Amino acid sequence: MKIVVFGASGPTGLNVVRQAVGRGQQVTAAVRRPDDFPISDPLLQVVRTDARDSDSVAATIAGQDAVISVLGGNYTLKPVSIFTEGVGNIVRAMALHSVRRLACVSSVCVAGTAAPGETFLFRTALLPAMLALGRTAYADMGRMEVAVRNSGLDWTIVRASGLFDGATITDYTLAPSSIPGRYTSRMDLADALLDATLENKFVDTCVDVITSVGTPRLTDGFRRS
Repeated sequence: MKIVVFGASGPTGLNVVRQAVGRGQQVTAAVRRPDDFPISDPLLQVVRTDARDSDSVAATIAGQDAVISVLGGNYTLKPVSIFTEGVGNIVRAMALHSVRRLACVSSVCVAGTAAPGETFLFRTALLPAMLALGRTAYADMGRMEVAVRNSGLDWTIVRASGLFDGATITDYTLAPSSIPGRYTSRMDLADALLDATLENKFVDTCVDVITSVGTPRLTDGFRRS
């Protein structure tokens, strides 16, 4: 399968690219600075692409079989639009070039409520703090999710919790309903995205992915990119 990965230069995107190449897929890494991309492989091409520029997005998507978006960034209180702008350009380009399969990353925090079974401390203190800290990003992710659901494509939205760098792919939990858990390994997230894409799983579905093995301490904090 020919897969293009947007946000490929980020920590999660690099995991997606490495794992996809390892599975023998033809991968296009869509990045703004191709010369700085740290991975090389005969199955990989690195293309200069700005997700906010519709023309470059359309040119990159032409001829692909599937698109994986891991666009993101750090927490900020400033207005955020990368999710709606970037994925909006991706959706339009996919329609233009008749590319159907889309998998993209969102956050469990978009739901705005704790999963059933979460602790009292998480529900009353930790989650409200996270929602306040990342409110502009989560709002934009929410708008992105609406656009993806209404795109008419064969889409899957994978919602992650607090991201961290795991040592290996674990026996993570993946479910189409809100599930308890505060962390998601980037390796697990990449594996879930690729499984959904390559095996055509969870089409037109939003799923949560949660890691329970080898997770960091709660005080280590949360980063999304």
